[in-house]
Amino acid sequence: MGSLRAILRHPDDLYPLLKLKYAARNAEKQIPPEPHWGFCYTMLHKVSRSFGLVIQQLDTDLRDAICIFYLVLRALDTVEDDTSIATELKVPILMAFHRHIFDREWHFSCGTKEYRVLMDQFHHVSTAFLELAPGYQDAIEDITMRMGAGMAKFICKEVETTNDYDEYCHYVAGLVGLGLSKLFHASGKEDLATDAMSNSMGLFLQKTNIIRDYLEDINEIPKSRMFWPRQIWSKYVNKLEDLKSQENSVKAVQCLNDMVTNALVHVEDCLKYMSDLRDPAIFRFCAIPQIMAIGTLALCYDNIEVFRGVVKMRRGLTAKIIDRTKTMFDVYGAFYDFSRMLKFKVDDKDPNAGTTKDRLDSILKICRDSGTLNDRKSYIIESGPQYNAAIMVAIFFIILAILQAYFAPKRAV
Repeated sequence: MGSLRAILRHPDDLYPLLKLKYAARNAEKQIPPEPHWGFCYTMLHKVSRSFGLVIQQLDTDLRDAICIFYLVLRALDTVEDDTSIATELKVPILMAFHRHIFDREWHFSCGTKEYRVLMDQFHHVSTAFLELAPGYQDAIEDITMRMGAGMAKFICKEVETTNDYDEYCHYVAGLVGLGLSKLFHASGKEDLATDAMSNSMGLFLQKTNIIRDYLEDINEIPKSRMFWPRQIWSKYVNKLEDLKSQENSVKAVQCLNDMVTNALVHVEDCLKYMSDLRDPAIFRFCAIPQIMAIGTLALCYDNIEVFRGVVKMRRGLTAKIIDRTKTMFDVYGAFYDFSRMLKFKVDDKDPNAGTTKDRLDSILKICRDSGTLNDRKSYIIESGPQYNAAIMVAIFFIILAILQAYFAPKRAV
């Protein structure tokens, strides 16, 4: 019922949602027949449905390389995230992970749910990796080695300063940006982006996730995961977990706004990186997550619910972003709208209001200077006509029934 109420409040979400549902079903029908590739693409859709959708539009060789790159790093991340693994066992695995991807027999049981399946059957990923072109293999091995070493370093090191925070985010996400840039270049479709811009692409996404996932990470069992830098949170509370206490609500929101402001520093690099891309499919692959990130920050900013539950973009808006992000014009428009939303929420009494507004003003200026904002209709800031609720419900269920009939398994005659 929650989804239906959302559609009634935002009727323009209906068509993009149905297109997204169709695309997801279609992607599932395109799973390769080979057992190892079938496992890899099935797992990709299980561990990240949205990523699995945007990757489908890429050409086959690059799509396969990025699929394996993603699964290798998800497996590495699963080892890092499993707080039940003793440090003396975890660190050597992280350090040697880049060698394990060449071993068709290697696997290590850890994680939960679909991540445990990925780890238990990792030999499928290694088998697929060994079928990639050497240029792709080299890029994946290099980034896996550097990321494993960085993760191992922070197993034994707290995130104390904002420099530590940037370094940690570099290891777990900035290197993903560098790796993707290498894969794009190896495909022959893009020039090699600078390390600084590639790093910012990863840091912006990672910092958004760290902000959004505060409550999940702090409540992790058997041991909390703490990624917010002490240099920021210690200005507001004595312990990081104190931010979720009701009596610290005002300080918690101020700390949250500080974290969001810190993340905004990467946006200019991200916009430049995306504006330099030539291949339309690679562009969409990069642009959609970045728009999702700025949208998530706009939702999280000044929002106490970050410390109470889950804050995320509604599915209909996600579907619109996936459907309507095709050119850099769309990126400038989305960043402009979400930045305006965020700036509207800034209270001049907030300790970091001045810095937040300065960074948002810089983003807004880049978007305005692009010359692409005139005569556009925003799908983010809605002001369109309202539709009859009964008609919308009827249309929703009719189209859903058609889709279900179309995708239903055929019975033997």
